[in-house]
Amino acid sequence: QYALNSGVRRYHVAPVLCQRAKVAMSHFEPTEYINYEKLEKNINIVRKRLDRPLTLSEKIVYGHLDDPAKQEIERGKTYLRLRPDRVAMQDATAQMAMLQFISSGLPKVAVPSTIHCDHLIEAQSGGEQDLRRAKDINQEVYNFLATAGAKYGVGFWKPGSGIIHQIILENYSYPGVMLIGTDSHTPNGGGLGGVCIGVGGADAVDVMAGIPWELKCPKVIGVKLTGKLSGWTSPKDVILKVAGILTVKGGTGAIIEYHGPGVDSISCTGMATICNMGAEIGATTSIFPYNARMKKYLGKTGRADIAALADEFKQHLVPDSGCQYDQVIEINLSELKPHINGPFTPDLAHPVSDIGAVAEKEGWPVDIRVGLIGSCTNSSYEDMGRSAAVAKQALAHGLKCKSKFTITPGSEQIRATIERDGYAKILREVGGLVLANACGPCIGQWDRKDIKKGEKNTIVTSYNRNFTGRNDANPETHAFVTSPEIVTALSIAGTLKFNPETDYLTGADGKKFKLEAPDADELPKLEFDPGQDTYQYPPKDGSGQHVDVSPTSQRLQLLEPFDKWDGKDLEDMLILIKVKGKCTTDHISAAGPWLKFRGHLDNISNNLLIGAINIENGKANSVRNALTQEFGPVPDTARYYKKMGVKWAVIGDENYGEGSSREHAALEPRHLGGRVIITKSFARIHETNLKKQGLLPLTFADPADYNKIHPVDKLSIVGLKDFAPGKPLKCIIKHPNGSQETIMLNHTFNESQIEWFQAGSALNRMKELQQKSS
Repeated sequence: QYALNSGVRRYHVAPVLCQRAKVAMSHFEPTEYINYEKLEKNINIVRKRLDRPLTLSEKIVYGHLDDPAKQEIERGKTYLRLRPDRVAMQDATAQMAMLQFISSGLPKVAVPSTIHCDHLIEAQSGGEQDLRRAKDINQEVYNFLATAGAKYGVGFWKPGSGIIHQIILENYSYPGVMLIGTDSHTPNGGGLGGVCIGVGGADAVDVMAGIPWELKCPKVIGVKLTGKLSGWTSPKDVILKVAGILTVKGGTGAIIEYHGPGVDSISCTGMATICNMGAEIGATTSIFPYNARMKKYLGKTGRADIAALADEFKQHLVPDSGCQYDQVIEINLSELKPHINGPFTPDLAHPVSDIGAVAEKEGWPVDIRVGLIGSCTNSSYEDMGRSAAVAKQALAHGLKCKSKFTITPGSEQIRATIERDGYAKILREVGGLVLANACGPCIGQWDRKDIKKGEKNTIVTSYNRNFTGRNDANPETHAFVTSPEIVTALSIAGTLKFNPETDYLTGADGKKFKLEAPDADELPKLEFDPGQDTYQYPPKDGSGQHVDVSPTSQRLQLLEPFDKWDGKDLEDMLILIKVKGKCTTDHISAAGPWLKFRGHLDNISNNLLIGAINIENGKANSVRNALTQEFGPVPDTARYYKKMGVKWAVIGDENYGEGSSREHAALEPRHLGGRVIITKSFARIHETNLKKQGLLPLTFADPADYNKIHPVDKLSIVGLKDFAPGKPLKCIIKHPNGSQETIMLNHTFNESQIEWFQAGSALNRMKELQQKSS
């Protein structure tokens, strides 16, 4: 206890002393304990009610029910009221989440919560220089987050600490935990057997406020792994293959649960990689069962006490024999080949052996301009070791990378350890530039100088997403996603036409040689080097802490409540834009240079839907103003409608809002006067975010009705006075020639979510309930 209170970052406890004892959730919260007894009790109540074997996902989700005895449970249909164990927020989303929490009026968070500064550091010159520059440019935001964390009891990871998901894996995730995070790749924690779910900031506020959190009861897709990983095939290839099978929306509304004998051939951090990129198939989250690889990782990261406790409760941390999945996919790891997915979508899967020929056929550039390894998906010690093993072979033959090459360590701990163990030196020698411990180019924080915007080029990354313009804001950059070792091999060769399994390179001596499949330790032989201490503990009493938000700030803005529903139908709404094709949260609320405005709702609203393609003219950020008949930028048109008191709607296509969890994509249309978003289908997180902000996310009862609405039409949503769960709403389409037609729209609102709409937002409703209670 003395060691913990003194701030010691790593400690070991004899496992025999921990069994059935109180074990802290993390080193940083010594008085917040893992409660497996409650998990066990809830599981037993639900198992008796359902009278059937349970999947692992069900055990952990139902084990966190607010009322396991009375909660209605039906996969894919009922809404569950849950009590997550903790909350994590990255700095770009934490700004709005903390602003909403401040608006709630509550004095302190109800569950352990943390803020992680990883999104605002731009990759430019190298780790140290970029970090210094970020601290200077973002001082106002970092100060706000640090002081808000201190006032409201939230732990603060300073810039340079690392990427949120790597920090969570190293310190906070554990078998059986339920963690929600304000980033779509929060499922990374499933690599340690936790149900870790990405959400918007308003959901995080619910949990931090001590309110039961709502989630539609997930279906469970089982992925049975047989065989064994070997050679050039890596954990990344598992999820690249699954993405090719399920597509970007195939996991929507479901948890992906991996099981089978092949699981044991994957390291803990490899399992995290697979879970992390499950966000790309729309899954609620992904998870692996507790096993020896997790136990080994827990021990190496100073948490042998948690592993010992998990051993005691292991029957609740693995699926029941005979449990049933809604769908089963089987993958033989022994037959799985290295994959590379892209461009422009993470589910376009190709074996590495085929990509060169496919690229030539499709007219994609085969010369690789930049190879980038790291990110929250692939920045573990094992990842860096396997990349270094490839690089070392090239150096032995006098070769360096033909492509530019960058390395992003996942955390300060990883950075310090790969420096100590020589991996960083090898990667620099082969031509690599080691960037800051942050998201960097993965999220568009990349000051790229080697091409001009509009120049057609190819990059390969070990990241998770490759949407148009995501990495460098250039719509002509063809981004491909693969494993770090394949990125390294391709960067050395400089071309997509190289297959490291079969092709040869020519050394500096003119002799041909073939790269051997990389081999590296999954964990360091010595202890991890923790590096610099970058964590700020919240004080026991933060009531005297001042949180400063200047009224003239261009980066931070206190929130004003949204207006309540006026009790009437939404009549004669204009259509701001009818979107053609894919519309991710990157299209709705771009990242990159816009990240600096994540704490200022009015300023960031100037990027509303600027990436979406208008079906009327095939252009981005050009829509007809129905009142003036002039074409102009989307945000300007929305602001004009708001000024004139005119309500408006957006019409979208399939899987609208896929990608990031950023709730700004829901806050912005609400702030600028939007009322309804009508699509063929929604991505899960975005649909929830829209509901939280008092918007109506509706879907066509008949997807073909998408074609009946034209950008010049007016829409009326009728039946809102009788708005009820499961009851469709009518939409009257008024055409310019005076004709009308009626279509039906579906929704997934439950009773409490309808109250969010009526109150104007979920936060407004929370305040109403607080006032009523007091």
